[in-house]
Amino acid sequence: MSLETTFERRSLPLEHAFTIARGTQTTAENVVVRITDEDGTVGVGGAAPSTHYGETADTVEAVLPDLLSVVEAVGDPHALARIERRMRETVNRNPAARCAVSIALHDLAAKQADLPLYRYWGLDAAEAVPTSFTIGIDDLPVVREKTEAAVDAGYDVLKVKVGTDRDEEILEAVRDAAPDATVRVDANEAWSPREAVRKIDALAEYDLEFVEQPVPAENPEGMRFVRERAALPIAADESCITLADVPRVVGQADVVNVKLMKCGGLREAKRMVHAARAHGLEVMLGCMIESNASIAAAAHLAPLLDYADLDGSLLLAEDPYDGVPMPAGAIDLARVERAGTAARR
Repeated sequence: MSLETTFERRSLPLEHAFTIARGTQTTAENVVVRITDEDGTVGVGGAAPSTHYGETADTVEAVLPDLLSVVEAVGDPHALARIERRMRETVNRNPAARCAVSIALHDLAAKQADLPLYRYWGLDAAEAVPTSFTIGIDDLPVVREKTEAAVDAGYDVLKVKVGTDRDEEILEAVRDAAPDATVRVDANEAWSPREAVRKIDALAEYDLEFVEQPVPAENPEGMRFVRERAALPIAADESCITLADVPRVVGQADVVNVKLMKCGGLREAKRMVHAARAHGLEVMLGCMIESNASIAAAAHLAPLLDYADLDGSLLLAEDPYDGVPMPAGAIDLARVERAGTAARR
């Protein structure tokens, strides 16, 4: 079997500027991989690199020729373990770049098997959890407007970005607009440990589900301090990047946030999910701001999760790729009629 590979860079404008504690984003730089077999079947996968983890679209483009040469040399999209091992030997870091290749390979393998990816894995569509919709940091009237729009669209799980000197006002605006929604918050490493405990105690009155990454990942004892004292459960995002990090965050968090772009691909993400379960942790699958060239594949993992935060493509002004239907946040895998991940132009 022979495979042909290509990739292209896509600059995707966001519908609104998106602000977290670390900064503001107005476009998403994605790199999309295509792997084509002898019959013309195409697997599609996307990279959404994050500078926070040392990657850019430029670095992804720089290493993809070496990664794709591995794919062409092996020549079989079902030889996922062999390709993954050789890709790691070739490019040890650059997880978003490896992830794009992983997704494209899984998409092609499932298409060749004539199955949606979740069925290729043997998962149950009925077990898929809904995705949250994220409300970024903004002026209070805008926060209220975005929350009202999300509620009107049917989203009943909201993730609110915090890490400012007006977090209580932000949550008050959200709760006024969405009194019945399930709300979780994400501080993106914004607080010191003692500050985090104080902040979380104050925010708990807004009936929150959990708090994500309250302190910097470089301070694991600070995470443990917060988890032991805070009024709400704690989720680890920046503290939990790859499989090796899962046992390290035991005692520091109640939930791990797995992201394809952090860990390097779908196989590693599944390993992280099962490792987290073995360590008594709940699991959320998150995302960057990314197109359905990658979100579509992530959605097929939804039956394995406790929580999903897969709204990255929903924040784009327009997504050039198809994805898994998510009406009002419901990840509706049962409506995926095509084989593969449903990502195509």
